[in-house]
Amino acid sequence: MTSDLFADEEQNRTWRDELCPDAVVLRHFAVAEQTAILAAIRDISDAAPFRHMLTPGGYSMSVAMTNCGAHGWVTDRLGYRYATLDPQSGKPWPPMPAVFRALARDAAASAGFEDFEPDACLINRYAPGARLSLHQDKNERDFAAPIVSVSLGIPAVFLFGGLQRRDKPLRVPLTHGDVVVWGGAARLRYHGVLPLKEGVHPLLGGQRINLTFRKAG
Repeated sequence: MTSDLFADEEQNRTWRDELCPDAVVLRHFAVAEQTAILAAIRDISDAAPFRHMLTPGGYSMSVAMTNCGAHGWVTDRLGYRYATLDPQSGKPWPPMPAVFRALARDAAASAGFEDFEPDACLINRYAPGARLSLHQDKNERDFAAPIVSVSLGIPAVFLFGGLQRRDKPLRVPLTHGDVVVWGGAARLRYHGVLPLKEGVHPLLGGQRINLTFRKAG
C-alpha cells in the first residue's frame, strides 16, 4: 500500500522543463482531468471517427486523426488545410468540450501565454510504429497564439527542432499527462514524433492519444 501511495503521489506531481525561450513541457499537467478528457475523446470519436487521412502525395498517414472545435485540420490530395465540416460526414466537427478548452487555456497561461482561445483541436491516435515527421504548424491564419499539445497513453519521444528543417532536434520523452506549449519566438519550430514503441498504459492500453490545440481562424 505504501508503494502504491508513493506511485500515486509521483503521478500527480507536476513540474516544468524549459526547452528553449517560449517553449516548455508541463509534466503531468493533464493527469488531474484525465477521466473527463478520456470520456470527451470517446464522445468525439463516436461522432467523428478516427481515420487515416491521405497526404497531398497520396500516402496514408500512420497516425489516425479526428478533430473537434470550429475548425478541423484535414489533409488530402488538395493539400493541408482547416475545414469547418468533417469531409467524411459533411457535418460540422463536434464542439470542443469545456474540459478541453479549460485545459488548453490553463496550460498556455502556465507557459506565459495569456488569453489563449483555441478554436481547433486535432486528436491523433498512435499505434506502435506510428510516427509524425518533422513539420511546422503553419496552416493557421496568424502565428500569435501558441500551440498546446497534450500527451495521453503510452510514452513517446517528441522531436523539437529549430526554425530550419536541417536543425538537429531535441529528443524529449513524453509520458501520460505531459503538455508541451510553444509560441512566440518558438512558434514555427519544426517538431515531430519518433515511431511509437510497444507499451501498455492502464487507461489507454497499447496506444497514445495526442491533443493539439490551435487558434486556426
